[in-house]
Amino acid sequence: MVSEKLLEILACPKCKGDLEYDRQKDELKCNACRLKYKVEDDIPNMIIENAESF
Repeated sequence: MVSEKLLEILACPKCKGDLEYDRQKDELKCNACRLKYKVEDDIPNMIIENAESF
C-alpha cells in the first residue's frame, strides 16, 4: 500500500496531472492520459514505457 504522504505529491509523469490510487488493484491511474501505473512492493513504477492503457 502506498503511503498517504507519497500519494499527495505524486503526479502523472506524462501530463503532470492527478493520479487516482486503486487500492484493490494496487495501481495508480491517470484519467487524463488513460494510463495506469503498477505498484510493486509498495513502490509505484512511474516509468511511462511500463504503463498500461485502460
